[in-house]
Order: sequence, then C-alpha cells, then structure tokens
Amino acid sequence: MAFGDLREFVPHLEKTGQLRRISAPVSRDLEITEITDRVSKRSGDGNVALLFETVEGFSMPVLINAFGSPARMAAALGVDRLDDLSARVAKLLDLRMPGSLFDKLRRLGDLFDLAKAGPKRVRTAPCQEIVETDHPNLGTLPVLRCWPGDAGRYITLPLVFTRDPATKARNVGMYRLQAYDEQTLGMHWQIHKGSAEHQRVAEERGARRMEVAIALGGDPVSIYAGSAPLPPGVDEMVFSGWLRGGGVPMVACKTVDLEVPAEAEIVLEGWVDPAERRVEGPFGDHTGYYSLAREYPVFHLQAITRRRSPIYPTTIVGRPPQEDYWLGKATERIFLPIIRLLLPEVVDMNMPAEGVFHNLVIVSIRKRYPGQARKVMFALWGLGLMMLAKNILIVSEHVDVQSLSEVAWRATGNVDPKRDLVLVDGPADDLDHSALRHRFGGKLGIDATEKTAADGIGQPWPEEIVMSPEIRERVTRRWAELGLA
Repeated sequence: MAFGDLREFVPHLEKTGQLRRISAPVSRDLEITEITDRVSKRSGDGNVALLFETVEGFSMPVLINAFGSPARMAAALGVDRLDDLSARVAKLLDLRMPGSLFDKLRRLGDLFDLAKAGPKRVRTAPCQEIVETDHPNLGTLPVLRCWPGDAGRYITLPLVFTRDPATKARNVGMYRLQAYDEQTLGMHWQIHKGSAEHQRVAEERGARRMEVAIALGGDPVSIYAGSAPLPPGVDEMVFSGWLRGGGVPMVACKTVDLEVPAEAEIVLEGWVDPAERRVEGPFGDHTGYYSLAREYPVFHLQAITRRRSPIYPTTIVGRPPQEDYWLGKATERIFLPIIRLLLPEVVDMNMPAEGVFHNLVIVSIRKRYPGQARKVMFALWGLGLMMLAKNILIVSEHVDVQSLSEVAWRATGNVDPKRDLVLVDGPADDLDHSALRHRFGGKLGIDATEKTAADGIGQPWPEEIVMSPEIRERVTRRWAELGLA
C-alpha cells in the first residue's frame, strides 16, 4: 500500500502502535533532539515515531523518527519487509532484459505499470492552500537546533528540486539547510551530488540565478526517493512513481519554473546565485562528529506555500543508529539487485549502522578464482557513490553479512594482513574528517574469503568445525526432554 501523504501515513503508524503523540510543551532547541535520540536508540516497541503537538512558540506540530525502524521504513515504501524491495527491483531488471516476443507479451501488464510511473501534473494542490509572496518568513517554521555545537537551526528532511541549466533534467536531493535568517538558507549540497552539478553548470554559463524549490513532506515514498543516491539521469520522481505503483501528483510552483509534490506540507521557493558562497556549519552529523564549517551556496527565499494546517517533518542525525540509517538500509536493499546484475558473484551486502554508510561495506561473494575478491572491491569503488566507500570487506557466500559477530570472526581468522589487505586512494566522502585531505583519502579492501593453493597459501586451509546433522537433529528432538526448552 502506498500512502498518498503524511496525513495517511501518520494514522497508519498510530493505529499499528508505531507513533506516540507528545502533547506536553517542548522546545525546538536541543530538547526535541534529546528526546528523539533516546527513543531512536531503543529496541523493539520502544522505538516509535514522535508527533510533537505543542512546540513552544509555534502552532504547527513536528513529526520526527517516522522512518526510524525497519517496520516503519518498509511500511513507508509499501512493502512488508525491506528485503521485499530487492525482489521488486530484480523483477524490474528482468523486465528490461531482452527476451522473445512471447516473453514481452506475457509481461505486458508489468511493462504497462512501469509506464505509469511518470509524474502526474495537477492544477491545484494542498501544498498551495496558503501562498505567501509579500513577506515570506522562515521564522514561521519550527526549524530545529539539533546539537549544542551546531552553527544554527537546520532544516533536515527537505526535498530540494533543481534543474540542469543545459539539459533541463530534474534533480531531487536531500541536503541539510542552515537557516541564516528569515530569508536565507545555507545549501549543503556536496560536490558529488546532483544539485551541486547543476550549480557548477549554471556558474560556468554565467547565470546570476538558479531557481530552487524545497518541499517539506509529501508522500513517504517521495521523501525516501530524495535521499536515494540514484545514477545520473534517473529522475527521482519517476523512481518514486515506480515504487508507489503510480505517478506522483506534481504542481507548478508559484514563482519559479519548477514542479513539486502536490501533497507536500510546505514549499519554499527561491533562488541561488551560483557564484555566491557563505560559511555553513559546523553541524552535528551522522558520523557522530560535527562536520566542519565550509563555504556553500546561499538560498534566497521569495515565496512560501503550504497547507492550512501543516505538519513540519524533520529528522536528526548523530551517532548511529538514527532514523537516517533505515533510509540508507532501504537503499542498500534496492540497489543490491543492480549490483548483482553488474557483479553476478555478489550474494549479499551490508552497510552497518556502525559504518555510517560510507565507512564500511561488507559483501559476500561466490568465489571461483584467485583475485576475485579484489576484482569485486575495485568494481564497487567504480560504481557511482560507492566510490566513497572507505572500507570494503569481502567474505565467502556462506557467511551471513548481516551478522557482525560472524563477520568479525571470519575477518580476524581468515586474513593475513600481508596478503589480504588492499590499500588504494581515491575520492572520500565530504564528511570524512579522517581523510588525508578534504574529499580525498585512502581506502582499504579486505579479502576475508577462505584461501586455497591457487591464492598462494603455503599450508592447507583447515576444515571448519561443524556438528554432524544426525546429532543436531537428535538433540533438537530431545531438547524438551533435557529440560532446556
């Protein structure tokens, strides 16, 4: 089931016991972060979405941690389990493969569904029930100050819409936005991201203004799509439409030549001077450290449109696990079949919370020849934003990469540092404070697969200890008799 907007998603979370309404007054400065940080790190039923109904100084409620668990993330994307996403993408890839006429006719229904994924233009929209163009004011929004060392308050769950000045292709990204004052925002789009490329093209062409629209809220799938690291040329709104099973309703903005999701809660319209820079940050980031202050472009507000009674959606980041981890886990599951298409030996992949996305990627492979683990490492470093992965750990196909305990056992036992470590350098994540220099640093590949004589090992590889199946079955049958059930 795809939810049309947050007005459908919130009642679902509440009905299923996954949302807590907080009626007591709270401050947007640090207090909401402290509450949410504690809740997001709870296990089981204690980790819930939060709807703060009384934010001091504001009339609009604040929704946070809405995607902060595997169950809520799966529900947001219309599946029962996040692993179901891999099956859906595998089916899509299968449909795109060449086949006989009989195969294409047999799959016609599925292909028709894909054709419906494009955005649907509408004339009127809930996000434009109120239009403010005379004196739009960012101060009317309950923008959070997240951590004590932050440079200010930050919008943290936006969909930022831009167009390539040359091709007119749309990009939608999720970038933190520092509120400098009532009229301007710092645009933290990093150099590797789509909107930064649009800004670069605009600056090269001598443009004085690049139009930008910022949507807050909308349907849950589109919010997720803005965070997804899609390949260049893949429209995030088409991707959202495919995941939803139908095109996203989009409406033309009032003052800029861009379209935004009609079901958004709030929309900020304005522009960026491609040549203008201003110091943005520091900001308490998903690495668990404050990212450094650096110069970024500046957004100038010229209109705010919104619902009559909007919900302000937001998130916090910090030492994991946080809500953003589950957004990233959905991406991991979605992109696994694409990686398998390019690297058929790949079995599974895990980007654990402790690795904050780019610091650690664990991959299991069907190893058939010496050097295959290295081949996979280098191939992954050449795939889109996987170029930012700092450590890639390769294990054999029978290893459960989702079990960090098992992975640690295999990695420490199966690795000879002189033979199995690969050190290279290349692009680094913008937020990697340990890199050799900003955006460039070292990378480590670890081959933790079992070795054979073909790998150059000088002694026989030992047999792993495993109990005989007969004894395992016998003990299982006698478990209750033994008083251990």
